[in-house]
Amino acid sequence: MSDDLQALIGGRVFDGDRIVKGQAVLIADGRIEALVPEPDIPRDAQRVALEGGLLTPGFIDVQVNGGGGVMLNDSPTIDGVRTIAEAHRRFGTTGMLPTLITDAPDKMPAAIDAVRRAMAEAVPGILGIHLEGPFLNVARKGVHDPRLIRPIAEEDMAVVMSLETGKTLVTLAPEQAPAGTVRRLAEAGVLVCAGHTVGPYDAIRAAIAEGLRGFTHLFNAMAPFDSREPGVVGAALDDPGTWCGIIVDGHHVHPASLRVALAAKPRGRMMLVTDAMATVGAADPSFVLKGEKITEIDGRCATEDGTLAGSALDMASAVRNTIAWLGQTVEEALRMASLYPAAFLGLDDRLGRIAPGYRADLVLLDDDLAVRRTWIGGEPD
Repeated sequence: MSDDLQALIGGRVFDGDRIVKGQAVLIADGRIEALVPEPDIPRDAQRVALEGGLLTPGFIDVQVNGGGGVMLNDSPTIDGVRTIAEAHRRFGTTGMLPTLITDAPDKMPAAIDAVRRAMAEAVPGILGIHLEGPFLNVARKGVHDPRLIRPIAEEDMAVVMSLETGKTLVTLAPEQAPAGTVRRLAEAGVLVCAGHTVGPYDAIRAAIAEGLRGFTHLFNAMAPFDSREPGVVGAALDDPGTWCGIIVDGHHVHPASLRVALAAKPRGRMMLVTDAMATVGAADPSFVLKGEKITEIDGRCATEDGTLAGSALDMASAVRNTIAWLGQTVEEALRMASLYPAAFLGLDDRLGRIAPGYRADLVLLDDDLAVRRTWIGGEPD
């Protein structure tokens, strides 16, 4: 046992499979050492009282545009990345991909460099970067600037692959990319998702065959399901091996549509995302993106003409909404916020569970599933 051994005691523990009582979680050197009955805690362990709360694996959000009053697009710096991560940690997110949406060409290398430096300096919670655009389809642009949307070019490939540490996720419209693009990116270790796309079913199936990993904010900014053309949504729900990110905020998708999707997709392939904007964790309900004012009203972020623009959602709220609106158990909703996104990222051998050898990224929830405390790498907030 390490000299810095901690024992988290006096709470319920969701280990990733089930909720157990009477177990202590032993942490040393930033990792879980063991779960043991509370009477068996080593005498030299520092005891930390959980006061009856529910200890769960930390939440992982693969789509975070901003938080704490900051957008990655406007602050592609290490300080900007840190501010976003700190804002979301308050709501249980202990691992994230800061997300750059469509912008001028020089923003992408700047954002990648900021995330690279943040990871080198061990900014808590940063797992990599999500590049949402500009390689999208203007027909499903959403709030993305149509003037900056363009097909992926050869010189873009090297930039997208340049992080070198952590995870890189890129959202693109497969029908706009040259044949073989998805395969090249996937073989280089880049996670590729379809989004902002009108690709027909066959084109999406071809991208899946090349290594498409999943779908960004299922149902939103993509061709809908139709009886004669299943489209992107049909391809997503028909394929058992890909993951789908879903925004459970009551604004992006009707709960009934999400319930149908959950019934169609194999268990473990639907993960919660926030698509959060700068307003999460910020006092000001408004901010400016690319010269356009976006305001949060009643939990909905929109431009002045009413176009939905990301979300005001946090992960703890997403978990509660998933239970209340989608009929999922507490355990399954927590897996959708932790274990399943960890699996999507290929990190489920170290994140998403409370088990020996896993990193001590943890969230303590109260009886209403509000966040009371977090740990990242064993370090409390």
